[in-house]
Amino acid sequence: MGVKLINIGYGNFVSAARLISIVSPDSAPVKRIVQEARDRGTLVDATCGRRTRAVMIMDSGHVLLSAVQPETVAHRLDDREIQSGEEEEPDE
Repeated sequence: MGVKLINIGYGNFVSAARLISIVSPDSAPVKRIVQEARDRGTLVDATCGRRTRAVMIMDSGHVLLSAVQPETVAHRLDDREIQSGEEEEPDE
Protein backbone atom coordinates (compact mmCIF):
# COMPACT_ATOMS: atom_id res chain seq x y z
CA MET A 1 0.00 0.00 0.00
CA GLY A 2 1.46 3.32 -1.08
CA VAL A 3 1.68 6.68 0.61
CA LYS A 4 -1.42 8.82 0.12
CA LEU A 5 -0.53 12.36 -0.88
CA ILE A 6 -2.81 15.40 -0.73
CA ASN A 7 -2.33 18.33 -3.09
CA ILE A 8 -1.88 21.45 -0.94
CA GLY A 9 -1.53 23.76 -3.92
CA TYR A 10 0.97 24.86 -6.57
CA GLY A 11 2.49 21.43 -7.10
CA ASN A 12 3.04 20.74 -3.39
CA PHE A 13 1.85 17.55 -1.69
CA VAL A 14 1.73 16.27 1.89
CA SER A 15 1.35 12.76 3.29
CA ALA A 16 -2.24 12.20 4.48
CA ALA A 17 -1.08 9.76 7.15
CA ARG A 18 1.17 12.37 8.80
CA LEU A 19 -1.42 15.18 8.87
CA ILE A 20 -2.92 15.97 12.28
CA SER A 21 -4.92 19.14 11.63
CA ILE A 22 -5.74 21.82 9.06
CA VAL A 23 -6.58 25.22 10.55
CA SER A 24 -7.14 28.81 9.49
CA PRO A 25 -4.15 31.12 10.12
CA ASP A 26 -6.20 33.98 11.57
CA SER A 27 -6.32 33.28 15.32
CA ALA A 28 -3.61 34.39 17.74
CA PRO A 29 -2.82 30.83 18.97
CA VAL A 30 -2.25 29.63 15.39
CA LYS A 31 -0.06 32.65 14.65
CA ARG A 32 1.93 31.73 17.77
CA ILE A 33 2.31 28.12 16.57
CA VAL A 34 3.57 29.37 13.19
CA GLN A 35 6.09 31.74 14.82
CA GLU A 36 7.34 29.03 17.19
CA ALA A 37 7.80 26.64 14.24
CA ARG A 38 9.68 29.36 12.35
CA ASP A 39 11.98 29.85 15.37
CA ARG A 40 12.55 26.07 15.70
CA GLY A 41 13.21 25.65 11.98
CA THR A 42 10.24 23.30 11.50
CA LEU A 43 8.11 25.64 9.36
CA VAL A 44 7.55 24.67 5.72
CA ASP A 45 6.19 27.51 3.58
CA ALA A 46 4.39 25.99 0.58
CA THR A 47 2.53 29.19 -0.36
CA CYS A 48 4.82 30.07 -3.29
CA GLY A 49 4.71 33.72 -2.21
CA ARG A 50 0.94 33.88 -1.93
CA ARG A 51 -1.24 34.64 1.09
CA THR A 52 -1.39 31.90 3.73
CA ARG A 53 -4.90 30.46 3.89
CA ALA A 54 -4.29 27.16 5.71
CA VAL A 55 -1.88 25.99 8.40
CA MET A 56 -1.27 22.25 8.65
CA ILE A 57 0.13 20.58 11.74
CA MET A 58 2.04 17.37 11.11
CA ASP A 59 2.70 14.49 13.51
CA SER A 60 6.44 15.23 13.28
CA GLY A 61 5.94 18.70 14.77
CA HIS A 62 6.40 20.40 11.41
CA VAL A 63 4.01 23.19 10.47
CA LEU A 64 3.10 23.71 6.81
CA LEU A 65 1.69 26.87 5.27
CA SER A 66 -0.55 26.60 2.22
CA ALA A 67 -2.23 29.16 -0.05
CA VAL A 68 -5.26 26.85 -0.40
CA GLN A 69 -8.31 27.18 1.87
CA PRO A 70 -8.54 24.61 4.73
CA GLU A 71 -11.91 23.43 3.36
CA THR A 72 -10.34 22.74 -0.04
CA VAL A 73 -7.55 20.66 1.47
CA ALA A 74 -10.08 18.75 3.59
CA HIS A 75 -12.23 18.03 0.53
CA ARG A 76 -9.18 16.76 -1.34
CA LEU A 77 -8.45 14.46 1.60
CA ASP A 78 -12.05 13.18 1.59
CA ASP A 79 -11.99 12.69 -2.20
CA ARG A 80 -8.75 10.74 -1.91
CA GLU A 81 -10.24 8.38 0.69
CA ILE A 82 -13.34 7.78 -1.45
CA GLN A 83 -11.24 7.06 -4.56
CA SER A 84 -9.02 4.58 -2.72
CA GLY A 85 -12.05 2.73 -1.34
CA GLU A 86 -11.13 3.24 2.29
CA GLU A 87 -14.60 4.22 3.43
CA GLU A 88 -16.31 1.60 5.52
CA GLU A 89 -18.77 -0.60 3.69
CA PRO A 90 -22.28 -0.55 5.17
CA ASP A 91 -23.24 -3.67 7.08
CA GLU A 92 -26.01 -5.68 5.48
